[in-house]
Amino acid sequence: MSFLRFSGTSRYIADPELVAAVNASIALQRPLLVKGEPGTGKTVLAHAIAEGLGLALRSWHVKSTSKAVEGLYTYDVVQRLNDSRFGDNDVSDVRNYIRFGAMGQAFRDAESSVLLIDEIDKADLEFPNDLLRELDEMAFHVHELDETVTAKNRPVTIITSNAEKELPDAFLRRCVFHYINFPDKERMAEIVRVHHPDLDDRLISAAMERFYSVRKTDGLRKKPSTSEFIDWLAVLARAGISAEDLKGKLPFLGVLIKQEKDLEAILSPRKARY
Repeated sequence: MSFLRFSGTSRYIADPELVAAVNASIALQRPLLVKGEPGTGKTVLAHAIAEGLGLALRSWHVKSTSKAVEGLYTYDVVQRLNDSRFGDNDVSDVRNYIRFGAMGQAFRDAESSVLLIDEIDKADLEFPNDLLRELDEMAFHVHELDETVTAKNRPVTIITSNAEKELPDAFLRRCVFHYINFPDKERMAEIVRVHHPDLDDRLISAAMERFYSVRKTDGLRKKPSTSEFIDWLAVLARAGISAEDLKGKLPFLGVLIKQEKDLEAILSPRKARY
């Protein structure tokens, strides 16, 4: 895998530090753990890497109820029981009831793929620890078949976290780490141009000033993200809002702000001058 080298894509604007972290992860054959504010492009990074390297993408979106084994495989015992009672399938072959998860599929891929383990901090605290052996050895055992699945080609593994929980030190030692900083105005302008190439420069400039002012409001529980700014621009353009209009008002604020208390903080004359 060491010959693979990521340099970004036309639709994903990555800063040099992020590109370097991705390539360090590939060279070391270790997972890349990416943290950052929601909406800073952590999940989309895996898609961009797959596109940029021409690899298949295997996505595992972690939930609060997720168990580590589910990313490897599941044994559908209920389906086998139903087939034994009502179906015509051959229930003697357990292999027919093994369903491989995203990590299991990535290990079985004939060529290298990109494995996304998205929002790992949503799961139980033991979840990352339950993946240590698999990440180290790139192998897991299917007990129902008494077989070990070993990765034919080590996948490029991207793990995202919103820092909702602290991750175990043993897990962190196995990763390359990168924190995606919120983009400054210059980089944000580059990102906007990718999504809205025909948008009026004056509208972008005016909207950006208001957007960054909103983010500076004291006490916000959830600051508006890059993706929400992109959506806001689209709504402003569709509604015919001009740069001049933005000097005196904040239209469609609900596209940016999703908490009632945050709306109150922004609209309060004591905390912001709008």
